[in-house]
Amino acid sequence: MVPTNDDEIPGSTKFPNLSPTAFLVDRCENVYVSGWGGGLDISENYNNSGTTGLTPTTGAIKSSTDGDDFYFFVLQKNASSQLYGSFFGQNNGLGDHVDGGTSRFDKQGVIYQSVCANCGGPDNIFPVTAGAVARHNGALPHFCNEAAVKIAFNFAGLSAGLKIGLKGRGDSLGCVPLDVTLSDTVRRAKNYVWHFGDLTPDLATTDYTVQHTYTAVGVYRVMLVAIDSNSCNGRDTSYRTVIARTDRAVMDFGYEKVGDCQSLNYQFTNLSTAPATKPFGDSSFVWSFSDHTGNIPAGPVTSTLDYSFKAPGTYIVKLILVDTGYCNYPDTVTKTIRVSPLTKAQFVTPATGCAPYTAIIDNTSLGGLQFAWDFGDGVTSTDPVPTHLYPNPGSYTIKLVVTDTTTCNKTDATEQTILVSGRPTANFSYGPNPPVANTPIIFTNTSTPDGVRFVWDFGDGDSTVQTSLDTTRHLYNSTDTFLVCLVAFNQYGCTDTLCKPVATLIHPLLDVPNAFTPGRVGQNGIVKVMGFGITRLVFRIYNRWGQMVFQSNDPDLGWDGTYQGNLQPLGVYAYTLEAEFSNGTRVNKKGDITLIR
Repeated sequence: MVPTNDDEIPGSTKFPNLSPTAFLVDRCENVYVSGWGGGLDISENYNNSGTTGLTPTTGAIKSSTDGDDFYFFVLQKNASSQLYGSFFGQNNGLGDHVDGGTSRFDKQGVIYQSVCANCGGPDNIFPVTAGAVARHNGALPHFCNEAAVKIAFNFAGLSAGLKIGLKGRGDSLGCVPLDVTLSDTVRRAKNYVWHFGDLTPDLATTDYTVQHTYTAVGVYRVMLVAIDSNSCNGRDTSYRTVIARTDRAVMDFGYEKVGDCQSLNYQFTNLSTAPATKPFGDSSFVWSFSDHTGNIPAGPVTSTLDYSFKAPGTYIVKLILVDTGYCNYPDTVTKTIRVSPLTKAQFVTPATGCAPYTAIIDNTSLGGLQFAWDFGDGVTSTDPVPTHLYPNPGSYTIKLVVTDTTTCNKTDATEQTILVSGRPTANFSYGPNPPVANTPIIFTNTSTPDGVRFVWDFGDGDSTVQTSLDTTRHLYNSTDTFLVCLVAFNQYGCTDTLCKPVATLIHPLLDVPNAFTPGRVGQNGIVKVMGFGITRLVFRIYNRWGQMVFQSNDPDLGWDGTYQGNLQPLGVYAYTLEAEFSNGTRVNKKGDITLIR
């Protein structure tokens, strides 16, 4: 980071670029450096050249710098190449920095970086990811905020992380027969060997998630071996323990209405059964009611609980096993209770659907012990909350009869008519096929005429929306085969999707016009980089005094001949261009541009 003379590295000075904050040599002998430069160091008279001139790599989080940023750097073993380089931080403001001793790399090459962020700047200039604990400035504008950054560089060889999941839980204890999900949380290996510890054969596979069933009581040590012969360490091993037992508690409860038909009072009875060798204690269970905050102790098994609901409605009641002495802890039995003095049949379901259509029905009835459904196509059901498949388009009347002998009116009925519509048919052709170098692909929409909206996904991250069957064109940025998908919508919102693989051929190429006429309509009104296969660029334009009047990282963004809102005089302007193509090659270019008026 500190050249011995000013000519060794272009743009370098005799002062260091960075104040280092973290350093690591991983098990593959790669070297990691984190540091920051510019800004506060300079203002405090610690000479440094800032982060300008340091090298970002493909895939950098931030590929350009304002000179006052963090910089993350990975050097391959024996200094054979730069594996990674990226700036990180805000543009403008006081400058990103941090005090020493607050940043670390772990042995896997993951950095945990602390940053003094948004110092003296507005609320939204420091990069923050979705899901962050705090996404906005918590301090006054002239103070700093603490920002935390975790980045996995994935250069430190292969690692394995074994996770055990039981019925969605993350623990390792359950009841026989015990179905477990075993997963590698790292997911970077090419092959895996799973050793289950129960005398069953080891499983060699490329799958990072497998299922296994333990059929006998025992304590089993599970071993995961992650393998990748191309990594520096070749393989890594992780262990976890699975415990299988038979002391299952069988969960159940009953309930009945207490009082006359106007009453909202119910009595609940714990009907759970303990294994013969392990009886329940007085605190093995708790009750949970959806209209009550907190849990209610259930007391001894078979004891009853009297509970009064505050108003008519549909309530969720749970009996929860909280005793850790049973292999199915924590376990819950849940029942839905419809409380009302009067039975009222009602349900909610969308009024329209697209065949084949599965109707999702939300039973919102008040009261109700029995439910009789007629779906209007000859099919019936007694499920309290049913779903129903309509394979064909048509108009169907759904009828519901609710019976509850504990209410004052005992029965009620309702109905709703829904419309199930057909779907459009998506289709398209494309050309040229085979592809022609540096030529846009023309897509012809041959979907059925009842389509009113069409969404194209070109498979490279770009998409477009059309409201007609017109053709569309797309120029790809690299030679590859992309899965192109067309989604057709009809007037009812029904859709059909068709995907086809489309081959492309791109020969990397770029150029910069040597003259332009700002203010004119058309291609010559701005000056920008022209080319094919460009994935990254830094395009800068300077006036005769060396002042930068334009900078762009976007190939589609050009200079309109203005600087800070002012038209620039006619004359010759110099440019520099650093670009990287989709095939990995790089090019540096310099030249002149004449501004003509």
